[in-house]
Amino acid sequence: MDGCMETLLALAFGYALGSIPFGLLLSLAAGKGDVRKIGSGNIGATNVLRTGSKGLAALTLLLDLAKGFFAVFLVTHVVPQVPSADPSGTYWGLPAMAALGAVLGHCFPVWLKFKGGKGVATNAGVAFGLAWPIGLAYAGVWIAMLAIFRISSLAGMSAVVAAVIAAAVLGALAYVPVLAIIAALVIWLHRENIARLKAGTEPKVGSKK
Repeated sequence: MDGCMETLLALAFGYALGSIPFGLLLSLAAGKGDVRKIGSGNIGATNVLRTGSKGLAALTLLLDLAKGFFAVFLVTHVVPQVPSADPSGTYWGLPAMAALGAVLGHCFPVWLKFKGGKGVATNAGVAFGLAWPIGLAYAGVWIAMLAIFRISSLAGMSAVVAAVIAAAVLGALAYVPVLAIIAALVIWLHRENIARLKAGTEPKVGSKK
């Protein structure tokens, strides 16, 4: 199997895991209805919280994070013929392609006509999967910003940028390009949130839209 085929398989594997819409599935299973029809219409944990169930939102967050982590972890450590990650190298590597696939799958799941979430939680899992120090930086900034401002979108966008900076500072240069692409995608998906932030109308965590 040549490198090109392995790269496509890693991307596809990441996409398949990332595209599992846990927020929607959990909301339906819990009798909360279609989460896409409330609040922002997003399938992520922040919108699941608007169903009134903190537990459901927390579980959505954990599962969205887990699918990003395991997409990278399995490609790195379990799948045969896939080399381990080399954070000091210049080649993106298969783990990075799985990371990109996982975020793309969450944001654009084929099962939901390519209308998914915004990738913040899944990218947190990806960051931990690529290198745990990057994941810690991601989580630290995310939690700190959320605690200070209580604005989910601001915390998420800050975290994805922090992951890129952390990768560069820690010398994991092979991961900087893919994390930068993911960060750009996540910020673009938050463009409406950015407009509301500028207008001072972005809702805080726990509020209803």
